[in-house]
Amino acid sequence: MDDLDRAIINHLQGGFPVCSRPFAEAAAQLGTSEAELIARIDKLLAAKVLSRFGPLYHAERLGGALSLAALKVPPEDFERVTERVNALPEVAHNYARDHALSMWFVLATETPQQQLDAIARIERDTGYPVYNMPKIKEYFIGLRFEA
Repeated sequence: MDDLDRAIINHLQGGFPVCSRPFAEAAAQLGTSEAELIARIDKLLAAKVLSRFGPLYHAERLGGALSLAALKVPPEDFERVTERVNALPEVAHNYARDHALSMWFVLATETPQQQLDAIARIERDTGYPVYNMPKIKEYFIGLRFEA
């Protein structure tokens, strides 16, 4: 990452312009071109420096549900369970962990009932109980890169 990559990441964490040409507006604020900004974001995503680029919504404020969930999956069954869990559109992220609860994932749904339905489907499809851990309090930790 160079200084511009760091500046892009630091700047865009604080918000993204809401206008007809948001990339052009953000690029002007960063002292670069719209095409360069888009190319840099694409490059950071392709290199997995960024895992995603897009808005974050407060699902609960919109009537939805968001929670962290986990499964205890034996290593020999991990691949099968991963395929089943990742096939659900409600699963936003899925991570392997070196822990008794070896699979952790985020469930994001439009309603709390859809979340319960997704959990029931995962339990039925995998044969393992889901440990559901809904958000109680939200914390935000900013990530800043020194230039």
